[in-house]
Amino acid sequence: MRPATPWQSYRKVATQTASSGQLVLMLFEGAIRFLECSLQGFAMDDPAEANQTVSNNVIRAQAVIQELNLSLNMEAGGEFAGTMRRLYDYLDWRLQQSNVRKEPAGIEEAISRLAVLRGAWSEMLQAGGAQTPVPAEELAVAS
Repeated sequence: MRPATPWQSYRKVATQTASSGQLVLMLFEGAIRFLECSLQGFAMDDPAEANQTVSNNVIRAQAVIQELNLSLNMEAGGEFAGTMRRLYDYLDWRLQQSNVRKEPAGIEEAISRLAVLRGAWSEMLQAGGAQTPVPAEELAVAS
C-alpha cells in the first residue's frame, strides 16, 4: 500500500472534520472540477487520449452526482427532495448522453446547473445553515 500524499491526508482530514453542509459543498465542487477537466479532452489532438479524458472525468462526476442523489432524505425533504432527485437524474442522463456522443453541450449544461446549486449551498452555509457535524459512520462516502 502506498503512503498517502500530503494532499490525500489533507483531503481525508477535511472530510472527517467537515459538517454535513460542507461535505455537500465539497461534492458540488468536485463534480464541477471533474466536468471542467472533461471539457479539456475536447481540445486534445490524440483521439484516444481525448476520449479517455472526457469519459473518465464524466464518469467521476456522475459518481458524485449519484452520491448526492442517494444522500437525499426523501421523507424529511418532501417536495424539495423530489425536485432535487429529478434534477440529479436529469444531470446524470445528460452526462451519459454527452459522454456517449462526445458532445460538450450536456457537460456545459451540467456545470452551469451545478454551479448554481454550489452558489446557493455556499450562501446557505455562510448564513449559518447546516452546521451539524457528520457522524463518523456517515463518512464512508469521503473515504
